[in-house]
Amino acid sequence: MKPSSLQENREAAATELGYVFTFLLGVLLLTMFSLWIYDIETATRERWNEEAIDANMNDLSAAIERTDVASRIDNSSYAERVYWRATEADESQFTLELTDTSLILYDEQGELGTERSLSGTASAPHSGLINLAGVESIWVVYHNGMISIELDRPMF
Repeated sequence: MKPSSLQENREAAATELGYVFTFLLGVLLLTMFSLWIYDIETATRERWNEEAIDANMNDLSAAIERTDVASRIDNSSYAERVYWRATEADESQFTLELTDTSLILYDEQGELGTERSLSGTASAPHSGLINLAGVESIWVVYHNGMISIELDRPMF
């Protein structure tokens, strides 16, 4: 039997170092790819939120303008339901306010707040303040000489 002895083998050591560096390069590339994909996903989500809020505000302001027209008819009442598109933003931080000349969305985080100007041609004052947490639809109502935004279906 031949006794075993340790040998210096530089080729095997170089191969092992190559494996280690290849593994580390793979980890680096996967990490960079993961960060890149995360940035793309975040930007897409933010764009979708902005577009959904923009569409919601346009639909709501159009309904308010139609309610303004209805308010000029004597002895009338009018109600229109506007569906609120869901967003991935924290809607419990959103507050919607209706004034005589504008529709304002306040975002407590300050990123998605926006405002729409209204014509203000109604014969009635505008009012309303709604927290949008869990809201699926908003009612635009003209009743008793007042235009308002409400969460509940009007009963008149």
